[in-house]
Amino acid sequence: MYTETLDGRYRRSYVLWRELITPTIVLEFASGNGSEERDQTPFKGKFWVYERVMRVPYYGIYEIISGKLEVYHLVDIVYEKLTPNERGHYPILPMQVELGLWQGSYQNQEMLWLRWWDLSGNHLLIGNEQVVLERQRAEQERQRAEVAERELAHLRRRSPS
Repeated sequence: MYTETLDGRYRRSYVLWRELITPTIVLEFASGNGSEERDQTPFKGKFWVYERVMRVPYYGIYEIISGKLEVYHLVDIVYEKLTPNERGHYPILPMQVELGLWQGSYQNQEMLWLRWWDLSGNHLLIGNEQVVLERQRAEQERQRAEVAERELAHLRRRSPS
């Protein structure tokens, strides 16, 4: 969720005239069938605005209920629907990542989630996953240090003074 204060008030949306730069990708989470996100009505439909006005290079529509993900890439002046790669992911080359769906538990909810991977297909870790990994690394390092210290103490006891 994007939040920033604007004139002391929180907002949850991107404002092009405030940021002055077009995002590389826009992801819409559709609570219905995605018709609002696919609306190509000139001057008001989301799809039309992202494609023709903002010219966002990548546009993704995730239908939460059906678990359907579509990603479009701006080619010349129109969006072309992308085909997922062999892993079922959509490469977003300017960001050097892939976007796809992941079945798993996040925030105590088991469901289908949008997820980022690197271009080799490795998950990009989210906060709590990074914390677990760092704790594991720290524990392994602590164990290595203990073994090295015991070995050094053993060598000192065996060597003549």
